[in-house]
Amino acid sequence: MTPFIAEIIGTMLMILLGNGVVANVVLKGTKGNNSGWIVITTAWALAVFVGVTIAGPISGAHLNPAITIGLAIANKFSWSLVPSYIAAQMIGAMTGAFLVWLFNKDHFSITDDEGAKHACFCTSPAIRNPLSNLFSETIGAFVLMFVIFHFADPSLSLQNDPHAKIGLGTMGALPVTFLVWVIGLSLGGTTGYAINPARDLGPRIIHYLLPIKGSSDWGYAWIPIIGPVIGTAIAAVLYGFLH
Repeated sequence: MTPFIAEIIGTMLMILLGNGVVANVVLKGTKGNNSGWIVITTAWALAVFVGVTIAGPISGAHLNPAITIGLAIANKFSWSLVPSYIAAQMIGAMTGAFLVWLFNKDHFSITDDEGAKHACFCTSPAIRNPLSNLFSETIGAFVLMFVIFHFADPSLSLQNDPHAKIGLGTMGALPVTFLVWVIGLSLGGTTGYAINPARDLGPRIIHYLLPIKGSSDWGYAWIPIIGPVIGTAIAAVLYGFLH
């Protein structure tokens, strides 16, 4: 599997499971209807775990254009690879969003609430205030990126074989899982914490293309694109200054 394919599959699974839980909570007639915000934030964190577990060993599991750009700003990732990574993330996000609709098609059909159906694809603010919403997305992405910079890869060298290491393996995805979880619980209530341009824009495009009633709210769409990029850029510059 190439890094390009890994980013597609990892992002697709993240969106399928992350937006899938939103659909389970807000669409009419589902078994998880009205389960609440705690269920959504917890499942979204676990969705990130799945995506990182799949893509991590191959691509580094960026799954997020803002993370890719932040790493490049910090000189931890080649700028020449940024376009292909972002393209893969967008393809994966759009594919995952389409699968969410296909999986829940019967429930979309019986749900009259256009806002609920919109929420199964992309984010929207609790209180619409562009500057405040932009600040929320910037801070959320800043925390994500800045903490990721400080993740360590724990390992234990064996004395009889200096090349052999015992580490966490796929459990190395747990730190980012807890990080996304706490961001959702603490900072997600204002905008729905997209903190990822592909996670919002890809599904928003699918929402626009599918036969679903209701606005895709393109007037808001720039905030979960620009905010996360600003946040990760600030985190990258600050990390470079401090280290």
